[in-house]
Amino acid sequence: MTLASQDALRINVLLANKPQAIRIHESSMTVFGLSEKGELKIELNPDCRDEQYIKKVKEMLSGYVLGSPGGYPVYLQRWTRMGQMRDDNLEQLLLLGEPEAVIALACASGLSDELARRAWWVQEDAENARRMLISDAVRQGSMGTVLAAYLVEYLPFESEPEQMMMTVALVLQPGLIDAGMKADLWKKSQRKNPYLVGFLSSCEDSIPDQQPASTHYLQIKSALDGESENAVAQLLSRVMSPPGQAFLATVIKVLTKPVTQEMVTTTLDVLADYFSAMRPDGVVDKTLDELEQDAAGYIKSSPPEADSVLRKCGDCEQYLYSMRLLSGVGYGVIRPCLGDSTAIGSLMRRKLEPVMTPLLQHLQKLQQR
Repeated sequence: MTLASQDALRINVLLANKPQAIRIHESSMTVFGLSEKGELKIELNPDCRDEQYIKKVKEMLSGYVLGSPGGYPVYLQRWTRMGQMRDDNLEQLLLLGEPEAVIALACASGLSDELARRAWWVQEDAENARRMLISDAVRQGSMGTVLAAYLVEYLPFESEPEQMMMTVALVLQPGLIDAGMKADLWKKSQRKNPYLVGFLSSCEDSIPDQQPASTHYLQIKSALDGESENAVAQLLSRVMSPPGQAFLATVIKVLTKPVTQEMVTTTLDVLADYFSAMRPDGVVDKTLDELEQDAAGYIKSSPPEADSVLRKCGDCEQYLYSMRLLSGVGYGVIRPCLGDSTAIGSLMRRKLEPVMTPLLQHLQKLQQR
């Protein structure tokens, strides 16, 4: 079967004019083309069932663009979603009228700001916006703020905590939203813990609602004066500072009532990264008991950087103990409690209580009274 002659002619004319992108509205049986001069519109005249006719349109586009009339190769979906599409033919994906091809483009490592603009014209979709904001080129280009604004507006309609966490983390990257939008997100995060995980991921040193510097912090900061090259001393000052205390308070709020396992593991990963100066050898996969033993050994052996801190700040031993332990947290901490369980909500929290209670105690020890 072939397309109606008038449709075939008009689509050929559209392709001959080298469009930047093509999209198909199946509900209205309309083909749109994007050019430098604006949009072109073709109203289709199907002579068979709509879905069959749309398939013929896509075959015609694929035959022209890829030299293959079979349409977009569906078997490549998983491959292209992993960002493994060749960068030298990305523009072609936008001429196929195929949503999956747009997803492939959004995942591509060679995605540019201009290609993101065209892809967004083809398909405005929250998942594609998140994929594209991962790209430095898009985030720093003109489309960065456009995609971030869309995601903030769409956020109330997200139902999955993981999508909420990722969305907030992405839009909070520098230069994407203004102070007012950030303040509004923070206000909403007080009722939605997944939002808080997004703040922890992107704003660990600029969490809102910070308290004034405490006397204790000023004393520690003064005692450690001259330790600018000591990573442990710098981390201790960071933790005790107003931004550090706001970070700890937010972590405690998240881990006190997490909703999903992904929320817990993401927060633990953020914690380990925050305290990573205590573990220069890199991440570990240890249980809580193993981390307790490791922290005790760390204090006993007292490496040079830790020893220098303890000589100037004798009452900080417990701080360094907790900091060392928290630098090693990850999935290994919760694995003994969860195993292969898919539990979420209150059941998950009950299962995690044996490890979450002592973890929260270590976090609270780092909070100033």
